[in-house]
Amino acid sequence: MTARRFVLTAIALVVPGALALGAGVQDPHQSPSPPLVIRSTYGADLYQFYCSGCHGVTAHGGAVPSGQHRPAPDLTALARQNSGTFPRERVRDAITFGAGASRSGGHGTADMPVWGTVFRGLDATDTLTAIRIENLVAYLGSLQERQEGQ
Repeated sequence: MTARRFVLTAIALVVPGALALGAGVQDPHQSPSPPLVIRSTYGADLYQFYCSGCHGVTAHGGAVPSGQHRPAPDLTALARQNSGTFPRERVRDAITFGAGASRSGGHGTADMPVWGTVFRGLDATDTLTAIRIENLVAYLGSLQERQEGQ
């Protein structure tokens, strides 16, 4: 993005009714579009921004989101469903390659976005993508139901 375009974009966001880069006059009564990107790499922030719309604010899953074939799973029960062990690699692969996918090949179901691809598009480096994914996996691990005696 050129410096001039950056400045014009900033002005359009700050000054109500400013020209929005060739889009004409912005309606001052129209709500601004929600952001598509957050700067945070904190797992809880990433979850709330990218995942909670389908999996729910508390990660307990929920109703079938529009266009999905089945409800989003309860992410707090992953360890219980895996003999008490949080399936870190499987969760990382689902986030990186898509639900039901593996490192070796194709994407999983169309019900869940392939966040690895999305995160790669957000960041200039693979390091930030890996940090986002690892922090999200760690956050999901922290949400696991505790078994009796733990």
